[in-house]
Amino acid sequence: MNKIVFFIVLLLISPDTYAQKAKAGAKKSISRSAAVGQRWTIEQAQAWYKAHPWMTGANFTPSTAINQLEMWQAATFDPTTIDRELGWAEGIGFNTMRVFLHSQAWQQDPEGFKQRVDTYLGIADKHHIQTMFVFFDDCWNKDPKPGLQPAPKTGIHNSGWMQDPGDPASRDSTTFVKLKPYVQDVLNRFKNDRRILLWDLYNEPGNSGKLATSLPLLRNVFAWAREVNPSQPLSVGLWAWDFQQLNTFQAQHSDIITYHNYDEAATHQRLIELLETHGRPLICTEYMARTRNSRFSTILPLLQKQNVGAINWGLVDGKTNTKYQWETPLADGSEPVEWFHEVFRKDGSPYRADETELIKKLNAQGAPAAK
Repeated sequence: MNKIVFFIVLLLISPDTYAQKAKAGAKKSISRSAAVGQRWTIEQAQAWYKAHPWMTGANFTPSTAINQLEMWQAATFDPTTIDRELGWAEGIGFNTMRVFLHSQAWQQDPEGFKQRVDTYLGIADKHHIQTMFVFFDDCWNKDPKPGLQPAPKTGIHNSGWMQDPGDPASRDSTTFVKLKPYVQDVLNRFKNDRRILLWDLYNEPGNSGKLATSLPLLRNVFAWAREVNPSQPLSVGLWAWDFQQLNTFQAQHSDIITYHNYDEAATHQRLIELLETHGRPLICTEYMARTRNSRFSTILPLLQKQNVGAINWGLVDGKTNTKYQWETPLADGSEPVEWFHEVFRKDGSPYRADETELIKKLNAQGAPAAK
């Protein structure tokens, strides 16, 4: 619980006080979008959330892609696999996918990149799935390169995943002149697209030892997105509870509070209670690590009861190798005693039938009305 203590500091300085703001705005008509450059009000955020069914789904990379570049580059974009695997997701009632983009795929071919994004959205929509797109990412390999991507390293979790824009690019403000056009071009193309649920502007800022050096890019990506003022909400998920400066900025600028938690149910419950003091809807955009006791059987019912969006890591076992644990590689590539992430095997059969039956059951029930 020491991690949670750090987060109390964030909550104390947060400007959101639901009891004050919700009452004052209760009789006002709710507009779906804020003025240009402005964060959504609590009332706008709550109205948006109530207009959607309970959000459940996965972080999605098709099994044929090792990383974001392999997913989105023209030579390896794989709509056939995307269609098949999103069909499996639809079959258990998932309605939301969180999907990572990559700036280098856009830089190679902006128009082709946007066409591929549109193709993906068409497939997802066919399966009644909305999408959260992620722009930047501080996780894993720091030197992304376009073109042929590396083969998976046997038994190693996410061995080929790429940061975006990379390191030192993410902390070098001279690179921002290339990143702003990317963000704003994509946002302008899709800013009123009903198939997009939310824009997740930056995954785990400060990861990979970057710490507060990621703050300038974090500030800029919010500013760039606010200039476009999309109809969908903006967020950056909270994930490292001792990153006070980053956490404060993320919490005070996100329209919807998103977060990551791979802990057991009791710790996850206490975190929800702290985050609820913001008065904004909550979506957990990463959870479910079986060997850490973050399981569908314990966490998904908790998130349903609390009406918190539930997006687990991983859908289909594939080139990302995320069935293997973060810290426990299996160099021989053998089957883990228990999978870390993922729901389905490559052939579409569930890793655990009891899990997919539970997911189907809870998705059919939905969640209680938003508070």
